[in-house]
Amino acid sequence: MSRRVVLWAAFLLVHLGVAVLGWVQANQPMGDVYFLYEPWSTRALNDGGIVGITEPWVYPPLALLPMALAHGLSWIHGYTVGWAVFVTACSAAAFGLLVGRGRSSGRTVAAWFWLAFLALLGPIGMYRIDAVTVPLAVAGLLWLAKAPWAGSVLLAIGAWMKIWPAALILAGLLALRRRAVVLGGAAIVSGAVLAGVVLAGGASHALGFVTAQTGRGLQLEAPVSMFYLWRAVADIPGSFIFYNRDLLTFQVAGPQVDVVIAAMTPLLVVAVMAVAVVGGVKARRGAPFVTLFPPLSLALVLTLIVVNKVGSPQFESWLIAPLVLWLVVDRRRGWPLAATGLAIAALTQAVYPLAYHRVLAAEPFAVALLTARNLLLVVLLVWSITRLVRVSAPRRLRRGAFPGRVPTPDAAADVT
Repeated sequence: MSRRVVLWAAFLLVHLGVAVLGWVQANQPMGDVYFLYEPWSTRALNDGGIVGITEPWVYPPLALLPMALAHGLSWIHGYTVGWAVFVTACSAAAFGLLVGRGRSSGRTVAAWFWLAFLALLGPIGMYRIDAVTVPLAVAGLLWLAKAPWAGSVLLAIGAWMKIWPAALILAGLLALRRRAVVLGGAAIVSGAVLAGVVLAGGASHALGFVTAQTGRGLQLEAPVSMFYLWRAVADIPGSFIFYNRDLLTFQVAGPQVDVVIAAMTPLLVVAVMAVAVVGGVKARRGAPFVTLFPPLSLALVLTLIVVNKVGSPQFESWLIAPLVLWLVVDRRRGWPLAATGLAIAALTQAVYPLAYHRVLAAEPFAVALLTARNLLLVVLLVWSITRLVRVSAPRRLRRGAFPGRVPTPDAAADVT
């Protein structure tokens, strides 16, 4: 049996298993699909109002597209199953691009990593809008080096569904020479989306997803929330967990929490800018794409996760794309970080959905699991930044060489 056949058999088995877990695990890991995505898209398809157009919305405008497309598969066994099939089809397209003919060891290792990560992360990796953006990001990164326009377009489409792929576009703008092409692809997609929203009468809500985020409190699972969560575990007066009915999330409260909330968004912006500056300096000094882009993209994505007052468990799926690319171009150096990513995925599923009710009850062991997951995220962020700082440029650039160039034919073949 060929390597390619084994990979595809594993792909189907993992996606089927994760889909079924959504039906049997506690704490409603599929809840967003039937409580939110189905009603939002049903209303839009039946002229009952369009979120992001006729009313404010927490997601970018294109997020409604996959929610609506999943209705085309609801004949199978309802909308939730249709969503699972749609997500699997999207992942299959990117997985096929990654595996190719099954001859590249780097791509094979990356494919196995993707499947292992999804299996360990569980149903949260399938039953959220992030599950559509992950394959878009994987495909976009695989094309970015040799077909930057196509890669940028895919990443921009993903960013207009869930904003995190914008970090990968930023990494591409810094690490690649053809920056104008990368910027042009993202600009065309952004212009088309905004024009469509304006023409549909939703100009006042076009960027509502940005302002909606700035007004949020400290979500329970976010790393910054651990201080208040452990105070709740210790039953210290004034610190507790509560449910925000407007945003449908669990948050934490405690002393000076409003100050922390106000500081987090500016801190996130500063942190992203700091990582970008380091990447820009490395690119300016001639660091090759294959050594600069993996740690830079991973560091930027992790910054969005760690330095964030929002901390939903599906955020961990964002790690798949930069780690897949790192394994493709340099599996020896990338594998220790990928293994840490797998541990993060396993702890995430252990917390949500398996022990989430215990976290909400502020039970010490469950909160310790969440804390361990968040500490590993911080470790991985520090590790990726350390790798980024240690990226070096060639001692002497050949005539015609440029920052961001893919230096070897083998490496170039692996990222296209």
